[in-house]
Amino acid sequence: MLHTLAIYVDNKPGVLNRVASLFRRRAFNIESLTVGRTETAGMSRMTVVVDTDEYGARRLEAHLHKVVPVRRVQNITAMPSIARDLALIKVAATGEARTHVMQLVDVYRARIIDVSPESLVVETTGTEDKIDSLLEVLRPYGVVEMVRTGRVAMARGLSTGDKPAQKASQPAAAASDVSSGSV
Repeated sequence: MLHTLAIYVDNKPGVLNRVASLFRRRAFNIESLTVGRTETAGMSRMTVVVDTDEYGARRLEAHLHKVVPVRRVQNITAMPSIARDLALIKVAATGEARTHVMQLVDVYRARIIDVSPESLVVETTGTEDKIDSLLEVLRPYGVVEMVRTGRVAMARGLSTGDKPAQKASQPAAAASDVSSGSV
């Protein structure tokens, strides 16, 4: 089963290598890995998808907590969550084929971001299944090149460990009054 882990780490050189090496040493194959900055300065978030059972996922979480630059690990597999993938697909298209490709792109709610005399570049965001489906309908026209980001995922609502952001202009005491409904 695929497990999705959200790993919050210090944004420093070598951190990605240390975390990826842990997966390698424990003989887990990373199916998807995305890394980017977070809303907190100096912190990055890794979204790692790994194929393992529940026991393996718990073991990974425990080992990740021991890695020094790791601040927090959250297995969002069983939580209500939102997951998306981004893909850029270059399709060979001229003349009438170009019109057909443009219609397919509209059906999938994707967009054309680059046009050249012999090709189009399509940008699409969605579930992995949606992107796979678009790719399959574009293949007959000639997919020249494709690149995907991998899964990015986020738990819905306020999950354990999340803190609601306070407005800078609102004092802490007033913020707690508002959240408790005592206003």
